[in-house]
Amino acid sequence: MANIPLVARTVTASLIARADRVLMHTYARTPVAFVAGEGCRLTDADGRTYLDLAAGVGVCSLGHGHPRLVQALQNQVDRLIQVSNLYYTEPMITAAERLVACSFGDRVFFCNSGAEANEGAIKLARKRSFDDHGPGRYRVLSFTPSFHGRTLATLSATGNEKIWHGFTPLVDGFDHAPYGDLAATAAAVTDAHCAILVEPILGESGVVVPPAGFLAGLRRLADERGLTLIFDCVQAGMGRTGKLFAYQHEGVVPDVMTLAKGLGGGPPIGALLATEEIASHFTPGSHGSTFAANPLVCAGATVVLDELLDGGVLEEAAERGARFRIGLEALAARSARIVEVRGRGLMLALLLDSPVAPVLDALRAAGVIALSAGPDVLRMLPPLIISEAEVDEALAALERVLCRDAVSG
Repeated sequence: MANIPLVARTVTASLIARADRVLMHTYARTPVAFVAGEGCRLTDADGRTYLDLAAGVGVCSLGHGHPRLVQALQNQVDRLIQVSNLYYTEPMITAAERLVACSFGDRVFFCNSGAEANEGAIKLARKRSFDDHGPGRYRVLSFTPSFHGRTLATLSATGNEKIWHGFTPLVDGFDHAPYGDLAATAAAVTDAHCAILVEPILGESGVVVPPAGFLAGLRRLADERGLTLIFDCVQAGMGRTGKLFAYQHEGVVPDVMTLAKGLGGGPPIGALLATEEIASHFTPGSHGSTFAANPLVCAGATVVLDELLDGGVLEEAAERGARFRIGLEALAARSARIVEVRGRGLMLALLLDSPVAPVLDALRAAGVIALSAGPDVLRMLPPLIISEAEVDEALAALERVLCRDAVSG
């Protein structure tokens, strides 16, 4: 569909005006209203198309309108959508079997989001500690900066004052050490701690890869001090970094892992995975979720896992990520505005020498949707099915904006 000039975007303007009258202002929304998507393309209400480098903040792992995902969801809608966790359903079991088969985990708890998954992980670590040691060991050590969710507990685990400012007092039981600093982490652990919670790659806090050996050092520290090691793979899981789970780049295995975002390919689903010994501390009544593991979202998750593991998507995503990274490095060599190239696989970012907002605006005007990860970090989380031609198209747009166009803060 041909692009329509921005001055003619009357339908979008009308939708935004309606939204401003009824929605809470919890987001500084971009002035675009999307109505359709196909592959790595989005179409707005006025018919303009965009290359999508955001993928619903890493959610649409198979892009938009993926035939197998759409068919599976349509079929499931026709059969059964919700019965609750009081009963068994085949999609729930199949999705769990697939997750167990491809991970360290022996047991799965499904939920609705990454925040829920992290809440569950925190509860599981505390319950394990209480069962094994009694009360007193309940604190969780996480990192600055980090992001683990927006509930009060996951907000308290988040090591970023900007996220939790105005919501104090925070929930008791959370401490923070500097991300990547193993010595400081070891010094921060006390006899009151039961767990370490860490993102294998920082997502919202700038797309930062930890120093080599940091995750392995956390594994040793957890073993030495009897702590549950929790990896928050909500953003850095499901093939996003070129491997199924980000920590696999380091060859380190956690005790508990959280997933969400790309797991369902679009429908809201999260998951908490744990070893048999740790999962056994959750017993009937100790945790739950009304909507979780419903047949619809589990049918979607099964398709995503099948496409990643058997359909070649994981391997192709790793190749596209390498191509994108090489292109970004070459771009950084030509643009003084790029301070650093960050990330792995298709979880990529550029640290800029000035605010990112004007760059996002310029990219959008050029027909490309991207993200921020802080005031000066441009983040790219495209669908894992992005083609070589689309990677090159994204790089060309970035070059126009960062090397030739005059974009200032």
